[in-house]
Amino acid sequence: MRLLLDTCSLIWALQSPDKFGVEARQALESVENSIHVSPVSFWEISLKFALGKLRIEGSTPEEIPVFVGQAGWHVIELDVATVSYFHRLPTISGHKDPFDLLLIWTAIREKFLFVSKDRVLPEYERMGLITCK
Repeated sequence: MRLLLDTCSLIWALQSPDKFGVEARQALESVENSIHVSPVSFWEISLKFALGKLRIEGSTPEEIPVFVGQAGWHVIELDVATVSYFHRLPTISGHKDPFDLLLIWTAIREKFLFVSKDRVLPEYERMGLITCK
């Protein structure tokens, strides 16, 4: 199965894998699964780091893609179709974070298993989102 990490899951996978639940940890450790990261997550990390809203233990935002490559994970393309059709994803329960929403939309369109602990994800499952917590 192809997994897509949300931004928080990306940071946890690199620095604090013990924060994952059993289901997510098993999915991440399975050699049958491939792990994918969106450039949106790199942008979110860099932006929040610059604003002082995110601290990364022992590294900087520009090192995260290096760690992803060393782990053998895949960086997906952010294609025109995904961003052009983004308006079709409704905002649910006041969930307005554009980074999260674009990652959710990518997971739905590309049929990724989305690794996230976001509380509003069950509401997106009726639109085709498959989650792993």
